[in-house]
Amino acid sequence: MQVFLRLSRWIDVMNERLGSLANLMILLSCVVSASNALIRYGFDWSDNWPLELQWYLFGASVMLGASYTFQKNEHVRVDLIYAHVSDRTRLWIDIFGIVLFLFPSCILFSWLAWKSLFLPSWEILEQSSNSGGLPRYPIKLIVPLGFALLSLQGLSELIKRIASLAGKTHLEAQYERPVQ
Repeated sequence: MQVFLRLSRWIDVMNERLGSLANLMILLSCVVSASNALIRYGFDWSDNWPLELQWYLFGASVMLGASYTFQKNEHVRVDLIYAHVSDRTRLWIDIFGIVLFLFPSCILFSWLAWKSLFLPSWEILEQSSNSGGLPRYPIKLIVPLGFALLSLQGLSELIKRIASLAGKTHLEAQYERPVQ
């Protein structure tokens, strides 16, 4: 079990660093937006690459930040059942949710995005059709990568929940009860 817990910690550290990168991308997106407005309206000069860069940064922050958000247990969930069950039952619900829903959907979306979104774009080295636009294939790689990272974080969460059920570790995730 210790090998699996080390793997889980490695995945957590990697996704935590990618979460920090996603936060930085949000800041850079705002900086690009502000500088683009200054250039466009202050100097009456416009080009499309700053706007596309802003979209790329925001899209990458969402896809790379999803696994970090899952790790921090901050995804939106409807707590109809969680509010009325024990911590041990919550762990079982999480395990079934990860195995039956998260893994199949993330693996499917990752594969489909790789095959039908990224690869066709990579094969033709797709460029934006806008004047001064950016290449499209790098941002299209982020979609399958984001789903693959979310799958890895799911593996980490699964390991932690199984270890917690076995008494090998205490799960640090807090489940907030809805306001009554």
